[in-house]
Amino acid sequence: MATDDIYQRPGFLLRRAHQISASIFERACAELALTPAQYGVLRVMQEQPGIDQSSLARALAFDKVTVLRVIKGLEDRGFCQRAVSADNRRQMAVRLSPAGAELLRQAQKPVQQAYETLLSPFSDAQRAQFLSLLHLLNSELDTEARASFVPMKR
Repeated sequence: MATDDIYQRPGFLLRRAHQISASIFERACAELALTPAQYGVLRVMQEQPGIDQSSLARALAFDKVTVLRVIKGLEDRGFCQRAVSADNRRQMAVRLSPAGAELLRQAQKPVQQAYETLLSPFSDAQRAQFLSLLHLLNSELDTEARASFVPMKR
């Protein structure tokens, strides 16, 4: 297989697109020292105060080790707090701290800027189609993923 073949493979293109997406996000949020994973965890905590760590991992399709690492980093910076869950003493519940809520408020504009930059190569119709195709790929092949995904109910 020639290298050019590899460059046309969906896996390579998706991995490269993820690298670009993460770089754009991290550049936009550099002043806040915020990563895409941290932002996702903070947003889930904002919408589900006291969520247990396992449910939080599933809500973002993270494995437990990754979500624990992200939570620990956020906790060390004072953006969240962990405590034993009132519902299940074997679970740790996480909640956004006031500093974490303020970080999310400050992140609104740079996060939106990153979103716009990432989709800037596309027309409005292409954006809709691109997002639709990504949703289709994710939903149809969800069982192939290493980490389970259980979207939060609103």
